Amino acid sequence: MAPHLLLVLRILFFLTGVSYAQSVSTVSHVSVKQGGSITIPCLYDQRYRNNVKYWCRGYNWLSCSTVVRTDHPKTSGKTSISDDINQRVFTVTMTSLSPSDSDYYWCIVERKSKGDDGVRLQISVTPGTPELYVDQQQMTEVVGGSVTVLCCYSSQGNRGRWCKIGGSCVAVGHSGALDGTFVKLVQEESRTTNGYVLMVTMSGLMMENTGWYWCEKGDIQMPVHITVNQPTTTQSTTTISPSVTNRDNVVTNENTDEKHQSWLEFLFIPLSLLVVLIAVTLVTLKMLRKHKDKKAKDQPPNTTVQSSDSEQNITYSTDPLPDDAVTYSTVVTKNKIPLPDDAVTYSTVVTKNKTQPNAAEPDDVVYSTVAQHQR
Repeated sequence: MAPHLLLVLRILFFLTGVSYAQSVSTVSHVSVKQGGSITIPCLYDQRYRNNVKYWCRGYNWLSCSTVVRTDHPKTSGKTSISDDINQRVFTVTMTSLSPSDSDYYWCIVERKSKGDDGVRLQISVTPGTPELYVDQQQMTEVVGGSVTVLCCYSSQGNRGRWCKIGGSCVAVGHSGALDGTFVKLVQEESRTTNGYVLMVTMSGLMMENTGWYWCEKGDIQMPVHITVNQPTTTQSTTTISPSVTNRDNVVTNENTDEKHQSWLEFLFIPLSLLVVLIAVTLVTLKMLRKHKDKKAKDQPPNTTVQSSDSEQNITYSTDPLPDDAVTYSTVVTKNKIPLPDDAVTYSTVVTKNKTQPNAAEPDDVVYSTVAQHQR
């Protein structure tokens, strides 16, 4: 009975064009938030490197409709396909997802002489928080470094796992190795959401670790691609998740230093001009003061005595007079009888000096006799 049943299954697979010996693997079920995007990896056997691959939508193989192909078309609407023959994986990316995109899809390898080979998966698009999600599906590190992936999920439920597509898995509470790289899983309650976080850390990365992995929680998976590069002089071997915060801090500090430097450069020029202006002003004031002091020193002394008599103002001068000096005297008379406009007042000045009659000494007294004559 069993051989007959096996023969019937083979005939059915041949008629439907599907190979019963599947050499294609992928995730089984992914949950995506409405408006988001998802990249699905489809790993295939080495012998399918040069075959055409395509993405088909529908629950049944016979009724599914082809969306994109690696030969033509590679892009259709919001769905695109690409093939990496070195990694033996073709990827399908769907963007701007809506609830109407929720359906079953197929990763298929076309075979001309035999039935096509493929595997089915389910995509669920939800308007709320997905059952399992990651912040980013693409991560990059260098050889010898480490990478941390945070897989978030809404309920604790089953124990989580970290798997390499087409390879082995490591479960929560266990430490193991994937392709020679140490893997550690820690499950804890999320501090920012009401759900939980599965923290996956891969350390001691090697070039062979480049490839597709996925977080698994129950029957939901979320694929993540890790790229491992050779280190350069500008790269460091640090964990990706912590380094995001460190890198942001470094950029902030650099920007702050640049702002401080620019402010100092901006203020340096006006401050320099202000210092120069103050110096020039001080020098100018000092020179003006010296010139004023010198001018006052060269001027001859002059002593003036003014009488306090209210009736008569008499001014005595003790300045020495040369021989040919001429003295002008303005006389104001006080007389009850007014003088005519043409009246002339004569003043005679006589100097008294016993030794030198023609020269006046500083202590000599000059007497002036005033006579009024009326015409």
